[in-house]
Amino acid sequence: MDFIFERFTYIFDPLHHFWERERMHRRFALGLIVVFLAAMVGIELNRQGLLPAALAAHTPTNHFHAVNLAFTLVLILEVVSLIFTLPCSFSKSVGKQFEILSLILLRDAFKELSYFTEPITVVGTELTPVFHILGYGFGALVVFALLGVYYRIQPEKKQGMGLPHDLFRFVAAKKGIALLLLFTFAVLGLCNIYYMLAGLPRIDFFPVFYTLLIFTDILVVLISQCFRPSFHAVFRNSGYALCTLFIRLALAAPPMYDVALGIVAALFAIALTLAWTRVFTNIKT
Repeated sequence: MDFIFERFTYIFDPLHHFWERERMHRRFALGLIVVFLAAMVGIELNRQGLLPAALAAHTPTNHFHAVNLAFTLVLILEVVSLIFTLPCSFSKSVGKQFEILSLILLRDAFKELSYFTEPITVVGTELTPVFHILGYGFGALVVFALLGVYYRIQPEKKQGMGLPHDLFRFVAAKKGIALLLLFTFAVLGLCNIYYMLAGLPRIDFFPVFYTLLIFTDILVVLISQCFRPSFHAVFRNSGYALCTLFIRLALAAPPMYDVALGIVAALFAIALTLAWTRVFTNIKT
């Protein structure tokens, strides 16, 4: 088994180092700018009827779709970062999930702009998109603020795993799961590109991915029980997995219900962390 754990580490660590390099982040940021500007130009060309028919069929005519594309790409980058944080603690991984949720709510606010004409005009009888923008915007702000509280109350000292080789095996097992999740992520992305080019309905990427995260978190909980079988540790880890379920339900809920569920998920994570750090860590069992 140790050979398998070493292979996971040997594959995962270079990929993680490559992804976290500052130079790569700058290149990704530059790529986002180029894609956003190219989308704006392409949409304008389509509005003027200057695109070939095959390309025009896949190009919108509302410039606000370029904003949605840019935020979607930002979310994809954040999802990859989330995968690489999976081998870290449960608390850090859950925090990253809430970061993505706040960005999803912001993206949903900007998606509502596609219902407006250019230049933007607000008709008195059609205020639903305006209310949705306000709801998603303030919902994202609340989740962002609660995330700051969540990070602030995290304990400075992490609970020990026990023997060093147990910690290595546990982290290596999570690296193996992260590699599998990264492969699945790439397959979903390629399938979406194929479906788009073929004119088929695309996969609703982020809800599908969060569904996978639910199973992934439960698997990590079961693996952690092999190394930390105490009741308190199992309950804490299972509670954080439940946060992932709340987020998944938020992504599937109707407008404004998704905001409420996201806020409830953040409050639950804070309450769980407080119960763990302020109460049970001081109990001798």
